[in-house]
Amino acid sequence: MRKEDKQVIINSITEQLNACPNFYLTDIAELNAEKTSDLRRQCFNSGVKLVMVKNALLKQAMHNTGKEYGDLYSVMKGTTALMLSENGNAPAKLIKKFRSKKETRPILKGAYIEECVYVGDNMLDTLVNIKSKNELIADVVALLQSPVKNVLGALQSGGHILSGVVKTLSERPE
Repeated sequence: MRKEDKQVIINSITEQLNACPNFYLTDIAELNAEKTSDLRRQCFNSGVKLVMVKNALLKQAMHNTGKEYGDLYSVMKGTTALMLSENGNAPAKLIKKFRSKKETRPILKGAYIEECVYVGDNMLDTLVNIKSKNELIADVVALLQSPVKNVLGALQSGGHILSGVVKTLSERPE
């Protein structure tokens, strides 16, 4: 491959890494063509982009982003597939679901989720349980709405009568 071609690929990977805050490094080497196509189809349906990359080109692209990737460089051996996603846990859920069909691949080499580095296949369960930004916002909104719902419930339980409200609030444990 010519040097100019390599630079085009490095620039493309760098752009993709800058565009997506989350990516996974996986090994899908032992999957046959049918299973690889099935994995690609599931990735497409889940909003995950799957790209086969050369380790040397990926390392250079990662270096070009200027971000700190820690131990991820050490896991880039053999064949590497890059899974890019806006949602931090989508690739992990996809890998777990794909493996539920008695597959041993894809193997998780490492992941970069919102500036945190995860190394090793044993981190898959942890990554599945990571909440996305939208899920965290929904949790915060639910927590903020909880006291308001309690007050409204107390107001409605007394039949909109002031004495009923006072009685309900006085009987409620602190």
